[in-house]
Amino acid sequence: MWMLALRTLKFRKTGFIATFVAMFLGAAIVMACGGLMETGVRMAAPPQRLAGVPIVVTGQQTYDSTALTERNRIDPGVLDAVAAVPGVGKAIPDLSFPATVVAGGKAVDAGSAGHDWTSAALTPYTLTQGEAPGSGQVVLDAKLATDSGAAVGSTVRLSVHGAAQTFRVSGIARQDTGGSIPPSLFFADAQAQQLAQSNGQFDSIGVLPAPGADVAAVQRAVSSAVAGKAMVLTGERRGLADLPGTLSSQQTVTILAAVFGSWAVLIVMFGVASTLGLSLQQRAHEMALLRAIGTTSRQVRRMILGETAVLSVLATALAIAPGFVIGKLLFAQLTGNGVVSDRITFHEGWIPITAGAFAAIAAALGAALFAGRSAARTKPVAALAESTLQTRWLTTTRLLLALFFLVNGVTLSVVTVTVMTDGPTLASTAGPASVLFAIGLALLAPGITKAIVTVVGWPVRALSGLSGYLALRNASTNNVRMAGAVAPIVLLIGVATGTLYMQSTEDSVSAKSYANNVLADYVLTSSTGGFAPGVVGSVRAVPGVAGASELVSSIGFVDAAGSGNTMDLRGVSADGVQQTLALDSLHGSIADLHGDTVALSDKQAKDFGVHLGDTLKIHFGDGAAAAPKVVATYADNPQEEYLLLPSDVLAPHTTSGLPTRILVRAQAGTDPAGLQSRLDGLAAGVPGTAIADRSTLTSSNNQIQQILVSSNYTIVAMIVGYAAITVINTLVAVTRKRQGEFGLQRLTGATKAQVLGMLSVEGALVAVIATVLGTIASATTIVPYSLVKADSVLPQGSIGIYLAIVGGALALIFGATLLPSWRGMRTPPIETARSPA
Repeated sequence: MWMLALRTLKFRKTGFIATFVAMFLGAAIVMACGGLMETGVRMAAPPQRLAGVPIVVTGQQTYDSTALTERNRIDPGVLDAVAAVPGVGKAIPDLSFPATVVAGGKAVDAGSAGHDWTSAALTPYTLTQGEAPGSGQVVLDAKLATDSGAAVGSTVRLSVHGAAQTFRVSGIARQDTGGSIPPSLFFADAQAQQLAQSNGQFDSIGVLPAPGADVAAVQRAVSSAVAGKAMVLTGERRGLADLPGTLSSQQTVTILAAVFGSWAVLIVMFGVASTLGLSLQQRAHEMALLRAIGTTSRQVRRMILGETAVLSVLATALAIAPGFVIGKLLFAQLTGNGVVSDRITFHEGWIPITAGAFAAIAAALGAALFAGRSAARTKPVAALAESTLQTRWLTTTRLLLALFFLVNGVTLSVVTVTVMTDGPTLASTAGPASVLFAIGLALLAPGITKAIVTVVGWPVRALSGLSGYLALRNASTNNVRMAGAVAPIVLLIGVATGTLYMQSTEDSVSAKSYANNVLADYVLTSSTGGFAPGVVGSVRAVPGVAGASELVSSIGFVDAAGSGNTMDLRGVSADGVQQTLALDSLHGSIADLHGDTVALSDKQAKDFGVHLGDTLKIHFGDGAAAAPKVVATYADNPQEEYLLLPSDVLAPHTTSGLPTRILVRAQAGTDPAGLQSRLDGLAAGVPGTAIADRSTLTSSNNQIQQILVSSNYTIVAMIVGYAAITVINTLVAVTRKRQGEFGLQRLTGATKAQVLGMLSVEGALVAVIATVLGTIASATTIVPYSLVKADSVLPQGSIGIYLAIVGGALALIFGATLLPSWRGMRTPPIETARSPA
């Protein structure tokens, strides 16, 4: 039967090409999602500034199994412990802090950072001019010296930890890695500690093994020496020490890959199964002849499986390279939108490749077994009678599968409304509901199609004449064939509509919520590491300013039972927060938000079991513990849930160490142009300060809140694109198979226009049925998500989204139907009529 399978492939090019394309693209998509998963699990960041050492010790980057979002420094005692480990030749401390060269009132390179001179050996850096820095001196790297026009012996103006200071350039150094790393400034070790305000702590320790020592053994010994106090990085993960908070994106990447990977697997399996099933349906005549000449059911099944195995193995083998390219493109979307650092390396090894190949092959073989069962088991005489028309479609297996998908889709919708709360996990139940429900409807499409055709029969005949009559006759007698065209379009419309409106609802609700929460008219932003403590006071003194507040954003942890793991933290100034943020129904006094205190919403206070005057146990984003006293509560906003802390308390527990934004509220009746001019004048005296108005502030925050939007759209577009290709495959295959039918119609008197008119009416019927079913499927995602997110049955977003999706589906339907038919009718009808229907 293997030889027969190989020979069959040669003479069934159209059906096999369609099946091959579905397998090929499906395997590539699953492999791409698998690559994202592996990248998230590995989280590899090749070292750049720390490339000179094989082992790096850095602060713990997790708390309670959750990644920290801020840098966690290590105590000086860890340096002593590492240096004392046998086999360690040198332990080199590293300290980083914001430091920028200022020229002409502007930052020369906002991405630069200050370091202790000892850490220059980690890259390594080599002095090319001058000498090591002393007190009041600085060594600049070669690029920074060139960009700023500085030379050995000259003085430079620096913005260090929010304060402007003057230093003399003692030397210029060149990094020897050959890579491109952010510019560095080096200070004497003692002065670096003073400027960083690090209380003697370090960011990292680079370990150089002693000559002849085994690196792996040294690494194990160092890990044992610092267990519970720090983490040890080697190999391609060393770069994480220079990327504080990056591990917090690991969960995002892995969850994103898992969610969309599971969607992709479901859709790919359905796409391959439907394409292969249609191909086998069209070969009913061939299968009947094989059975009539004595071929057994087992032999037919073996032939079908053999054909499928050859195609699937070839398709998955060829999909490896495209899968890697697609994965890289998806990962580029994540890095380009700030979801993960662009220094993380994309990995796609043998595991995602194997998983993708297995999924594609399993889907194909499963579809071959399911779709070939009828032809393989039918008695020879009956098979010949059924070879030109399939009328029996509802089997026990199909019905059970349809019920399985429909019930699970509805269950996810119900869970979304009744169990889930507004938050980042809401989409995990709402999103897959439309996918499952659409597959369930597609499995029942033949029966639904026949019922709808019966209902719309009279108006279609009345409006479309002979073409409509022919179309209805075909649709009623070939409902299984028409359902084969309807099914993938249902999936396309259901998934695209559900997902895009889910995202547009999230965008709209988040934007409105933030705009209502923020009262500020302007925001000052620092690109040089943050604002010194006195800047906010200077802003308040500007004529026309009603209030100003520092703003620090971070993510920490609330230790109260049942509170969840992470919580947004906002550092504000007690003297200006009420003028810049909307805090309604206040209880207590927000003016008491000084020192070790906290304010939170009334709902949060209830959830955490605290009242005014109680203490709330928390951990900051760098892992440090605190127990601030509750001094105020305010009305809860489900879209903007955070804890308010004094900015001077929260800022030291962030990587920058200072507030990077100041919110400004204008007095009523103040001339905007005049106030803008005065704020511009103040900003000119604070290097690296930029001023934006309220619209820029709200759009910027919406970008932060919706940082995954572009990435979501890209992945959804990939999946919808696959569904679209499945639609094209299906419709083209069906149309080409009907060339003999069209030839017979033309020989019996039908014109080309009448045949094309019949196909147009059939296409319209397919479009109406698929749109209705796809819209119903999408509602299982849209309605529950909108109810939870916006307390509305209808989603937020333009009707244009829906019209574009339906319009795209129509273009696919008519393009994939009419174009092949028009080209086919250029052949004389006597020739096309010879081919079996």
